[in-house]
Amino acid sequence: MRAPALTLAAALAASCGGGSSSPTGPGGTPTPPPPPGSAVSGVVFYDENGNGSADPTETVRLPGVGVAIGGVTTSTVANGRFSFSSVPNGVQAAQASPATLPAYFTPGAPLSVAVPPSGDVAVPAVLAIGGRARANLYLAFGDSITFGTGSSDGSGYREELRAALRAYWGKADVANGGVPGTPSNKGETRVGASLGTQRPAYLLILYGTNDWNDRECRDEFPCYTITSLRSMVLQARDAGAFPVVGTIPPVNPSYADRDAEARNDWVRRMNELVRAMARQERAPIAEVHGDFLKQSSLPPLFDDFLHPNDEGYRVIARAFFDAITKPLATSGSGRAPAFFFEPPTGP
Repeated sequence: MRAPALTLAAALAASCGGGSSSPTGPGGTPTPPPPPGSAVSGVVFYDENGNGSADPTETVRLPGVGVAIGGVTTSTVANGRFSFSSVPNGVQAAQASPATLPAYFTPGAPLSVAVPPSGDVAVPAVLAIGGRARANLYLAFGDSITFGTGSSDGSGYREELRAALRAYWGKADVANGGVPGTPSNKGETRVGASLGTQRPAYLLILYGTNDWNDRECRDEFPCYTITSLRSMVLQARDAGAFPVVGTIPPVNPSYADRDAEARNDWVRRMNELVRAMARQERAPIAEVHGDFLKQSSLPPLFDDFLHPNDEGYRVIARAFFDAITKPLATSGSGRAPAFFFEPPTGP
């Protein structure tokens, strides 16, 4: 008695398309199968000359960056590499995701990729540095802390930062622009000459510690510090370099006889203004002060009352490394450099 029921069910299924192996779209139109795909792998690289090709000397690779090819997305890993298991065959556009690029980087022009490719695909990212700027050169600019006083080898945070950047994306040099004892207004007056001589791609600004020594800065807060730092940011951009602003580190709180508590309160209040200025200027913030305060104890980070020891300098290096390598919005800022001009909207 069950055979006729099974036969009827099969007939109904066939009449509704249930017996067909091809899916149908609206109106019963057969849906075509998805296009065949192929594996695609490659790198996101820093295109120093902007020609869209990975030249032999262009060895910087960008980890942690989103990549889209033919509507499929993934992210780069170590050495800037990415891998897709399947991208639709045919000519596809490839480009890095703007929101995932490190501070100041922008995607290169969309790349046409024939899928399946004959080898690795090199997806470009560019930096709009000035024509005379030296790619991959970072100028550490500041006072005795930038100079490296208190570190065992005299390099301060510079060597630690250089090694970290080279390990992360392949190429970097960090020049010493530190002059001991200088306040920020002295830095403002000398930064132009330093930019002209060194021609860096990045200016790493760490100034303000010595401003406390000027009575004007204690009695007439905030004195000249913020104006001076802003001027350094603007002068860097005028020179075709990318500014990164470090917050002022604390002093060693174990020196009660040096009024460490009052000074650290001054540093805290000044850094609120430093961060606000950097955000206004859309400059990445190296959170030196905040990263010091995240450590379990401050005294072990110092060689004396003012200067970090090797461990303290490692904290500073990591703060600048994060500001340089992460997307701009991650450091509390978020726009293109000042020399990316908006098109005019009026007559």
